[in-house]
Amino acid sequence: KSRLRLAMNARRRVLSQADRAAVGDAVARIACALPEFECARRVAAYVALDDEVPTRAILDAVLASGRALLLPRMAARRLEFAPVADLASLCRGGFGVLEPQVSSRAVELTPLDLVFVPGVAFDRRGGRLGRGGGYYDRAFPPASAAPVLLGVALSFQLVDAVPLGPFDRRVDGIVSESGIFRVPTPPRDPARDSG
Repeated sequence: KSRLRLAMNARRRVLSQADRAAVGDAVARIACALPEFECARRVAAYVALDDEVPTRAILDAVLASGRALLLPRMAARRLEFAPVADLASLCRGGFGVLEPQVSSRAVELTPLDLVFVPGVAFDRRGGRLGRGGGYYDRAFPPASAAPVLLGVALSFQLVDAVPLGPFDRRVDGIVSESGIFRVPTPPRDPARDSG
């Protein structure tokens, strides 16, 4: 896992700001045209870090659509999602990431929700390699009650295989500047997917 993280991080760091912005715009156009986006009751996403695909265009599109926008925040060493009506209201969390204020009440995610998930790498079986904390892996309801999970990535972050542990969560698809890759159904095996 650490070798793959290092390789992906090195490739992401060499992208210019202009290239990164163009990728973010392309990903947002693709993501917001998906049927999963159209059908979602609420959309959860995240404020991207400097080395990630920019998500601002997705966040703006969710707010403009009138759907509820949910963003993650750290609470007692776990990730929770809370509604945000104005991106200017976000505050810096423990990891320096912009997140909802504490006064915004956390909500439970449901199968009617769509979640855009960050990752260092993804594979064609829905495997996701995160930054190593396991926060996203533990943040979602059990597989049978989970929301639709879509990874957000640069096209080179879709690799042949991601090493997975017993508690690692799979995604249902990966959105990149090249399009949407849908994980063949069933996207998750509840017997093997702890969450």
